[in-house]
Amino acid sequence: MALTTSALMHSNSLFSLPSSHHSPSRTHLLTQSWFRTRIRTRTISLSIANAQVDVRKEDIVIVGAGIAGLATAVSLQRLGVRSLVFEQADSLRTGGTSLTLFKNGWRVLDAIGVGSELRTQFLEIQGMVIKSADGRELRSFKFKEEDESQEVRAVERRILLDTLANQLPPDAISFDSKLAKIEKSGGGETLLEFMDGTRISAKIVIGCDGIRSPVAKWMGFPEPKYVGHCAFRGLAFYPDGQPFEPRVNYIYGRGVRGGYVPVSSTKVYWFVCFNSPSPGPKITDSSVLKNQTGEIVRNWPSELLKIIDLTPDDTILRNPLVDRWLWPAIRPQASAGRVVLVAIRSQASAGRVVLVGDAWHPMTPNLGQGACCALEDAVVLAKKLAEAIKSGTTSVEDAFKSYGSERWPRIFPLTIRANLVGTILQSDNPVVCSVRDNVVVPKLVRLGPMLEHTNFEFEPL
Repeated sequence: MALTTSALMHSNSLFSLPSSHHSPSRTHLLTQSWFRTRIRTRTISLSIANAQVDVRKEDIVIVGAGIAGLATAVSLQRLGVRSLVFEQADSLRTGGTSLTLFKNGWRVLDAIGVGSELRTQFLEIQGMVIKSADGRELRSFKFKEEDESQEVRAVERRILLDTLANQLPPDAISFDSKLAKIEKSGGGETLLEFMDGTRISAKIVIGCDGIRSPVAKWMGFPEPKYVGHCAFRGLAFYPDGQPFEPRVNYIYGRGVRGGYVPVSSTKVYWFVCFNSPSPGPKITDSSVLKNQTGEIVRNWPSELLKIIDLTPDDTILRNPLVDRWLWPAIRPQASAGRVVLVAIRSQASAGRVVLVGDAWHPMTPNLGQGACCALEDAVVLAKKLAEAIKSGTTSVEDAFKSYGSERWPRIFPLTIRANLVGTILQSDNPVVCSVRDNVVVPKLVRLGPMLEHTNFEFEPL
């Protein structure tokens, strides 16, 4: 049975939050009061129904407190819609390195109210330079010369997550909540069971649980596919100040490429991408990862080697690169508690369960659009869901279908393009590499067309 907006809004306070013009302290006070009242009322009513005594009711559950999950929660909150985020880790992700955000990502961060705060902490990148493995400069660009509206900054993932989480009420994120089971339950709701025994019956589930998403697996999506190369990443620290110009530096070799970009006055993000026939074993010893990286690029320009040497071991990661191509095809879809075959565009939703970010469309980092697309997803979904809840003219299911139909034509070609760019740049064929370094990059590449995908328009929140 379709969940209509009128059914969802059986009381005026069910999804409502104070409007954004209220002060943060008043908003949090009212929200917490509302939440405590709901929990108290819910506890009394559930104690009467013995069959449901161990199941907690929630309206909107977001699975995953990464960039997609937190951005979705913040976007919904700005539209007066409350959600509860469940994160499997015991805290926000404090490790990791950084990610590059282009102007489409910054437009979203501005729309959800955190752009200005983040800009003060990270350098604006002015351009990029491409070199060969022997140090020869192949090409350089300045972003503003190609597009005056372009904005590029490398952002520490930890700080981005903290900034987003700080926009939410203190009780909006439930940690140590690893999803163990998901299934349809009565009344069109979805039952979520967590490893700690918690059971939640949710009217709406938003899966933001990353590349290996259990929610996506339950919906019938295949595992992301390994693309044939892995990446080392790290965040170098210069206590007395880093010496580099604010630009992206790329180095292309045969079957190997690397790069680095200043993040702030004291930190520099770097990566090394290398071909590998298989993802290889998982290595947790950071010193081993650092040694392996240095060995791969030992004959490269010394500046990259010095950056790697100045990297704290605990910031170095090694990840196999994967993606999922959302071909319009016949694919399994979870619907009404059973699996059926339907003609879909690998759509983002099944009933009142929907996917956002890497959970739906994991892509390789070759265009720098993974995080940007997750942020785009968040605001588009939040807008459509809030309108469905408040207007009463559109069902949640139709809102989710509209979200998927709008987003698919954008993220499907970006996923393929990112994959193809990586394939070309990772080539170890000497003829291909020679053409790339002596013809394509120096003479044919134009930055403006390359960055057209960073143009993104959306309705304001």
